[in-house]
Amino acid sequence: MHDETSHPHTGTGHPHTGARHRPKRARTPARGALRATPLPQLLCCAALLVPLAGCGSTGGGDGSTVTVTVGYQSKTINTVTAGTLLRSLGAFEKELRALGRRDGRTYQVKWQDYATGAPITAQMTAGKIDIGSMGDYPLLLNAARGKQLDRPTKLVSVTGYNLRGGLNTVVSKPGSGLQDLADLKGRKVSTSIGSAADGTLVRALRRAGLDPDQDIRKLNQQPAVGASALEAGSADALSQFVAWPGLLVHQGKARALYDGAALKLPTFHGVTAREDFAEGHSAALEAFLKAQHTATSYLRAHPVAAAEKVAAATGLPAEVVYLYNGAHGIATFDPTLKPPLVSALKKDVPVLKSAKLVGEVDVDGFVDDRYLKRALGTAPYARQLAASAPAARSELWERGADRTRSFADPGALLRAIATAGPDKVRAAYVPDGVTGTPWFADKAVWVRGPKPQGGAAQREFAAFVTPSAAKTYLAGHPGAHRISYAEAVKSAAGEGT
Repeated sequence: MHDETSHPHTGTGHPHTGARHRPKRARTPARGALRATPLPQLLCCAALLVPLAGCGSTGGGDGSTVTVTVGYQSKTINTVTAGTLLRSLGAFEKELRALGRRDGRTYQVKWQDYATGAPITAQMTAGKIDIGSMGDYPLLLNAARGKQLDRPTKLVSVTGYNLRGGLNTVVSKPGSGLQDLADLKGRKVSTSIGSAADGTLVRALRRAGLDPDQDIRKLNQQPAVGASALEAGSADALSQFVAWPGLLVHQGKARALYDGAALKLPTFHGVTAREDFAEGHSAALEAFLKAQHTATSYLRAHPVAAAEKVAAATGLPAEVVYLYNGAHGIATFDPTLKPPLVSALKKDVPVLKSAKLVGEVDVDGFVDDRYLKRALGTAPYARQLAASAPAARSELWERGADRTRSFADPGALLRAIATAGPDKVRAAYVPDGVTGTPWFADKAVWVRGPKPQGGAAQREFAAFVTPSAAKTYLAGHPGAHRISYAEAVKSAAGEGT
């Protein structure tokens, strides 16, 4: 008997959409460019990519109208509770209307959508954005740039996290012949310098015995440009953050080469606010954090509906959104500033320092949970701070279904897929046998071992994000062998050997 649970869907919505800023194609630097791009130049260039518009201001001579400008990344779906989903729910506007009834002011929200965190930081340090969301490495750049320009910022909450680093992935083109990171020596690898994905690439290459400055040719590109370069063959691999790797794999344009969770180092995205805004409009910031909590609660209670909303707003396939944001997705959504995440942020500083992107960063001074504690309440904050991520489980999303089904064992998932039939399967997800990173079942690398005897704990079927992970598993499990996804489904159903 398999262990199965359901995750409901409670309707769809029609989120607001806004004009997106489309940055110019990034220049491709020469080998070693990671060390050649200082922080001021990186962020000043980012500032040129976006128009300057007045925001974060108190309008009118009597100060009766307050405009709050929020910078977010719609397609970086680990930030949806502070951006895309939050916006579609109208939760921030609702909180501000309630605040306005209490203090007699009129509050307006301006939403500004960007592809990466760098232009958000540029606009924040120019006093043009009040609240922004971005990944862990860009957050450190945000802190460093704010201090440098005497426009300090504060990390006030987290959107989503993965304690092992599974939010970043290196992918290669199908049929490239690349099997692991060692095969990247002498190759062109696209990433966004200064991003969390770049940090994952640097660390992973070093662990593989490669010098990230000398052994590869790094292409500094926006995610969309890098994706096109991979497809065109002008890049051999792409290291990016959510949701680009999953999207390209889902589309059949890439396959996973390295699972960031192999690093066993937490990655996350968070919310940063200008210090002057936080101090001058603390009630408005707390209203934002209350709204973020509302969006987080909605995502947890209605993961399928949330995925559909985000898909409608971004144009991303809902199946890709659910891979990351689902009930047992790659990301865990929790706004609290957990100690392991703060500790990981401190460990990220030396990576950025070695790249000459930052100097010293006072992480403890940057992290400020006072506003979130006031927004949630001290006791609820403490309970949420202590909460852990849900256990990894396989999931099946059938066509026309308003909920997914989850399974504790990959074999149970395969049997459910066989029973449903290929025409009824919208998407299926299976956790990596070592890292726990969920991946598309039909894109995973499957392994079958001997059938468990008696009370043996070993599972007959296991799946992995990358070929190298499967190879490592096979080396330690005599009698196990690789099989295709189709063979795994047939075998689980009793149709194969």
